[in-house]
Amino acid sequence: MGTFRRLVYAALCAGLLSGIFATGAHQIGTVPLILEAETYEEAAQHVAAQAHAHDSTTAPVHDSTEVEWTPETKVERASYTLVADLLAATGFALLLAAGFALRGGAVTWRDGLFWGLAGFATFTLAPGIGLPPEIPGTEAAPLVARQLWWLATVLSTGGALGLLAFTRRALYAGLAVILIVLPHFYGAPQPADFAAAAPEALAHRFVVTATLVSFLFWATLGASTGYFYRRFEG
Repeated sequence: MGTFRRLVYAALCAGLLSGIFATGAHQIGTVPLILEAETYEEAAQHVAAQAHAHDSTTAPVHDSTEVEWTPETKVERASYTLVADLLAATGFALLLAAGFALRGGAVTWRDGLFWGLAGFATFTLAPGIGLPPEIPGTEAAPLVARQLWWLATVLSTGGALGLLAFTRRALYAGLAVILIVLPHFYGAPQPADFAAAAPEALAHRFVVTATLVSFLFWATLGASTGYFYRRFEG
C-alpha cells in the first residue's frame, strides 16, 4: 500500500505541475497558430458554401449546415485546454511512476528526465514521423486507421526502447531496431487527396512548435515525476 500511495502522490504532483506548464506553452506556442489556421479554414468553407449555392440553381436550397461547437471565449478555450493537459499529464505520470516501481532502486530527477525523453520519443517523435501534428483545415486519413497506426507505433517504439535499455544481448538490440523501423516500413495511413486550407509555411510552423512544446512537456513531466517519486519515499 505504501508503494501505491507513493506512486499516486508522485503522479498527482507531477501531473499538476506539468499540466499547468503544458497549458502555458500551448497558449504561447500552438494556440495562436491554431487560431490563425481556423481563419483560413472558415474562409475555405465559406467559399465552398457559396459555390454549392451557385451550382444549385434548379432546385430550392435548404441550409442544412450544422454549426460545429467551438469555445465562445479565450478563457473557455484555455480552461478546456488546462483540463485536458492536467488529465493527460497525470495519466502519463502514472505510467512513469509505475515504471519506476517495477524497475526498483533509487530514482532521481535525472532518471526521470531520461524516462521523460523516452516518452517523448515513444508518444510524439516516432508517430510524428508518419503522422505529424495536423493544423485545422488539413485533409486527413480516416480516424480509425490513424489511431490504429499510432497505437501500433507507440507499442512498437516503447517495446524497442525497453529492450535497448534493459537488455544487453545483440539479438534483442537487432529486434529493437526492427520494431522501431517496422511501423514506418508499413507506412502511415494517408488521405486519398491531400488538401489544406492553411498555407504550407503555417502548417510547418505548427508541426515544429507542437513538437517543441511536446518535448518540453515530456522533459518537465519526467524530471518532476522522478523528483516527487523520490520525495515521497518512505
